[in-house]
Amino acid sequence: MTDMDTAAGEGLRRRRTGGRAGHERHLLPQQRPWAQPRMRYAPTEVISADELESIHVASLRVLSEIGMDFLDADAREVLKAAGAETEPDTQRVRFDPEMVTETIRTAPSSFTLHARNPEHDVQLGGDWMAFGTVGSPPNVADLDRGRRTGNREDYQNLLRLAQLLNSIHFLSGYPVEPVDVHHGVRHLHATHDALTLMDKAIHCYSLGRQRNVDCLEMVRIVRGVDDATLDREPSIFTVVNSSSPLRLDAPMLQGIMEFARRGQVVCITPFTLAGAMAPVTLAGALTEQNAEALAGMVLTQVVRPGAPVIYGGFTSNVDMQSGAPAFGTPEYMRTAMIGGQLARRYGVPYRSSNVSAANALDAQAAYESVFSLWGAIMGGVNLLMHGAGWMEGGLHASYEKMILDAELLGMVEAFLDPVVVDQDTLGFDAIEGVGPGGHFFGAEHTQSRYKTAFHKPMLSDWRNYETWEEAGSPELPAKANRIWKELLASYEPPPIDPAVAEELQAFVDRRVAEGGVPTDY
Repeated sequence: MTDMDTAAGEGLRRRRTGGRAGHERHLLPQQRPWAQPRMRYAPTEVISADELESIHVASLRVLSEIGMDFLDADAREVLKAAGAETEPDTQRVRFDPEMVTETIRTAPSSFTLHARNPEHDVQLGGDWMAFGTVGSPPNVADLDRGRRTGNREDYQNLLRLAQLLNSIHFLSGYPVEPVDVHHGVRHLHATHDALTLMDKAIHCYSLGRQRNVDCLEMVRIVRGVDDATLDREPSIFTVVNSSSPLRLDAPMLQGIMEFARRGQVVCITPFTLAGAMAPVTLAGALTEQNAEALAGMVLTQVVRPGAPVIYGGFTSNVDMQSGAPAFGTPEYMRTAMIGGQLARRYGVPYRSSNVSAANALDAQAAYESVFSLWGAIMGGVNLLMHGAGWMEGGLHASYEKMILDAELLGMVEAFLDPVVVDQDTLGFDAIEGVGPGGHFFGAEHTQSRYKTAFHKPMLSDWRNYETWEEAGSPELPAKANRIWKELLASYEPPPIDPAVAEELQAFVDRRVAEGGVPTDY
């Protein structure tokens, strides 16, 4: 942490609350306690059941008549043994429709993703929702230092923020890519940082089998369990992106097979941009998304029936003048909701994202995030990737945007709180006591509840204009800048058993000395 960060936090008032694991968590007064929200409304059904079935049937036709390229020989052999058709001398695999529908039946509808701290275990599936950080941008930015290449110092600071923000439930990947760490050993140092600076559930990149194997062993060490227990208890997840259209590359396939074999979570997420890597119509783009997702799901269940798998949707449109991805658009919002319909049809958890193409923390950043977030929530999302900090179409992570998004996620959590209707909350006695023409500010019914009655935002300012002006017209980006500095100043690492920390460090040191993973590709 820099001197600037420390100085900014002087005078910070904070309170502490204990957890089931016996340690203390910092809470700024504006934050809600850490808790997983649940979807209490019916998800939006954008298309009819018949239209949904048309996408399903068209997807099966794509897989049976066109097929998909699987760029890993082991994956093709596994699928061939399970009944898929492989073409001699090519990488093409075709799937019988009945094989697809029967194979994916074994995928579980819900499961627990275990964290280092059991208090931060995440339930996935059903009406449970979990919100993650931004993941994988190559650059980082804040108001003080501007936009810069990703580095380990910023990576570690964003991990600290993710630990402290209670509306963030898991790590979506590197909140910014630590480019200054050699990519042959980056996964070792970055995963070590994630497991020691945080105690929430984490992610592993599927960039070749050995990276997966290393991350699995590191998670096993920090959880203090044996291999058999790890294989029974999902403790880490990976996102597998198809190379649209209709391809899965070798590193991603190796990740599917390694994680499925060990009973760990695989989130299959085609990255289908309508008009670029998929048909320009939303129905056509969703047909391709669904075909690619089903193919990946089949492989997980062929490797290990019952392996946890998540259906991921990430279909959007592009700017047809520049080819740049567009996010937070009406098209993205609708495909996010329809993706949820498809996931529910197959009975598996659903992943979507909170994304924006804005370059600055402005109105565009806000409304695109609200649109994409609303599409995900009303689509019935279970795993929300890139929940806090995503900017510039994923090209940079923003400290201030992480605070803004954490506030949005907190508002979503408040929106999903149950409304209690009983004799006490109906407030008849309060209405009777105030009577016609009075006010409720001083009523006991109000005074006994005012601290907990409403969501208290970190950033919104509800003062009248005159007092707002007297306070110096505080702008949202400047307030977000102050809050992330205060949070970092309050950070203390979550406790870890010294013997576990020593074993984890020894594993990292040994693997780094061995050279990590090959990088000649």
